[in-house]
Amino acid sequence: MAERAPADPPDIPAMRETAQILLDPDLLALPPAAGELDTLTQAARGHMEILIPEVEQAAGKPAEHSVPRYCALACVGEARGKLRAEPGHGTGGTLGYAQRLARVLNALCDHYEKIGGRS
Repeated sequence: MAERAPADPPDIPAMRETAQILLDPDLLALPPAAGELDTLTQAARGHMEILIPEVEQAAGKPAEHSVPRYCALACVGEARGKLRAEPGHGTGGTLGYAQRLARVLNALCDHYEKIGGRS
C-alpha cells in the first residue's frame, strides 16, 4: 500500500471497498483463505488508523453541542476500542472480528462525509 501524503484526503472509496468485501454475505458461505483474511483485516485496521484523526478533526468544525459532532466522536471511541481488541475464538473468530472492523470503518466513512471532512 502506498504511503499517503499528509495533505491528501483519505481515499474513502477504497476504504468502503475494503469494508464491502469483508461484509459480503457470501463470506459466511465461502470464507477467504487465512492469508487473504489477514490482509483484508490489516487493510481495514490501516484505513481506520488514517480515518480516526480525520473524523476527529472534522468533528471539531460543527457547533460544540451538535448531534453530528457527538455521534462522530462516539464512533471514534468505538473505532479505537475495536482497534485495541483482538480477534477471539468466539463471536465469529477472525472473520467476525474483521467484519466488526468493517462495520466501524463504514461508520467512520459516513461520519467523515456527513460532518464535512476534507474532500
